[in-house]
Amino acid sequence: MSESMFGYFTMAWFDPSLLALTALGTLAGIYVGAIPGLSVTMAVSILISFTFSWDVNDALALMVGIYIGGVYGGSRTAILLNIPGAPSAIATAFDGFPLAKQGLAGQAIGITTVVSVIGGFVGILVLAVAAPMVSDVALMFAPRDYLLLALMGLLLVSSLSGESMAKGIFCAALGACIGMVGMDPMTAEGRFTFDTVMLLGGIPYVVAMIGFFGVSEALYQLHHIGLKPIKQDVSKIIPSWKVVSKFIPLSLRTSAIGVFIGALPGTGGDIASLMAYDHAKRSVKNPSKPFGKGAYEGLVAPESANNAAVGGAYVPMLTLGMPGDAVTAVFIGALYIHGLKPGPMLMIETPHLFWFTVGNLVLANIFLLIFGLTGIRVFAKMVELPKGILLPLIVILSVVGAYAINNNIADIFWLLGFGIFGYFLKMVGFQVGPIILGVILGPLMDVSYRRAMISVGDSAAALGMELLTHPISLVLSLVVILLLVGQTPLPRLIGSRLRSTPVGN
Repeated sequence: MSESMFGYFTMAWFDPSLLALTALGTLAGIYVGAIPGLSVTMAVSILISFTFSWDVNDALALMVGIYIGGVYGGSRTAILLNIPGAPSAIATAFDGFPLAKQGLAGQAIGITTVVSVIGGFVGILVLAVAAPMVSDVALMFAPRDYLLLALMGLLLVSSLSGESMAKGIFCAALGACIGMVGMDPMTAEGRFTFDTVMLLGGIPYVVAMIGFFGVSEALYQLHHIGLKPIKQDVSKIIPSWKVVSKFIPLSLRTSAIGVFIGALPGTGGDIASLMAYDHAKRSVKNPSKPFGKGAYEGLVAPESANNAAVGGAYVPMLTLGMPGDAVTAVFIGALYIHGLKPGPMLMIETPHLFWFTVGNLVLANIFLLIFGLTGIRVFAKMVELPKGILLPLIVILSVVGAYAINNNIADIFWLLGFGIFGYFLKMVGFQVGPIILGVILGPLMDVSYRRAMISVGDSAAALGMELLTHPISLVLSLVVILLLVGQTPLPRLIGSRLRSTPVGN
């Protein structure tokens, strides 16, 4: 890095106003991300209207801080209340909330903070060192490859469905149907709308997420309303180096997953965190506790991945002018407002902007570590509230969050409907996680499949040949096949037979 580039890299570190804006943005992002319904995308979008007359560096410093803090902030309510503050924190709730019920919310948030920062730095390192290379790989992905990625994601139902794979598949299919309500993205015709104009805009998946996780959990906890609140141990918030070093290999692996998924245009931290959770469940042989019962590995994997996906999402935005996720799509609009053109010429015409962004991301991650390890004692007190106060508070937060998305009263009815439905599903042994997975991945799979078929003239045979003749498609196809084989009872049956066969027979 030349001396001039290093100067741009550290510009925000020594300018008091830029330093303050980055710190303010990170702190605000943590609390915005922790409130269900107040998404990071919404916050950054609102900021554009206030910052379009600012200097571009000031505007970017504040928005980068909001982005970094908001991605992390969703984990707090996921751990404490089983309400993910953001879709990227869905997987965090699977083991985070059980830890809170065991009185270990402080340790859970402490570990989450540290691994989030590690994942963030991995993403920034890839952005700084390998941005052109990663963007070239991402550009090689065709619609058929996105279809295969979506199929891989749906196979995560084995990790989210508990003991019954059939129940998980049913819930994932139900979620896919919910996600495809509204106008067809290819033909603009209504589907699953029953000729109702109100459904043409679709069902906001954040509303479904809050309903299935928040309201249903509040209703389910009514069965235990007489139990005393669990006292949270917040004496050891900052994890020791011994604990952190134990999880570094897993954190680095899942951070790599996060960077790769984040660099694919149109994906994001929600898909990355779910894939990382599945990777942890498959690869960790001796977890600290069973997955779904409070395994720390179940926190490390998704939180490393969704924060690493931030750096990955910047790669196609800055090098190709293509958004990696919804937030970077808003960032592209902000850059255009300030007279900049993100894309291949950005690093040639305005290289200082690239290095300023990288330095600002580093600074925001440092502030994330500082602010993330403070205020935990106050947050942990939420779980210690009597259930007679806590459960109505959860419902109120859920209603406010659902209404805040579109300021639409209809979303509140959807929220309550999904909450009641999710409650009955839990009562009969179904998991709600696969439903949200289907809501997120169903539309992606639908659009990718149809685009892939159009590209080969609606010939299934031609599509099959492309899956076998293109290197990326072939590798992804093999991974999908291996995952499918792993879901069947045959490998487990063979393994049990081998273990039960006496030696020498």
